[in-house]
Amino acid sequence: MIFAIMAPHRLRRVTMRKVITATIAMAALFSVSGPVAAACPYDSNCLNNPYGAGSRYKADGLMNPYSRYGSSHSNQSWTNPYATDAPRIYDQSGNYRGRLSTNRHDPDSVSNPYGRYGNKYSPDSINNPYGAGNPYGGNKLYVVPQR
Repeated sequence: MIFAIMAPHRLRRVTMRKVITATIAMAALFSVSGPVAAACPYDSNCLNNPYGAGSRYKADGLMNPYSRYGSSHSNQSWTNPYATDAPRIYDQSGNYRGRLSTNRHDPDSVSNPYGRYGNKYSPDSINNPYGAGNPYGGNKLYVVPQR
């Protein structure tokens, strides 16, 4: 299962608020380019669509608080602040961009402000609006859960 991140510039705000709202879409292979993704309430691949990928009733959805990818108690969830097996983020070129996790102590987490992938000054961080997180770059990001 592969998930796609929508609007990396919005993900930064989401992780800072402990991932309350989502900017991620889920499905077998979904993608939407950066700035366009922020306004995608009718796209079935967008998490802003409560009837598509953003549905909290999807059995293996990231927004479902009872699924293994959305539960705050699952080790594979992006919402668990202690998860060590959180989903990985890749860009469209296949470059690793860290783990989608609220774990501030994981060195690969996008929520770790001192790590390579969470630091807002790192060129590899999706939290850097001038690097990998450039909202106007059109770079598609994918979230791949661990198996």
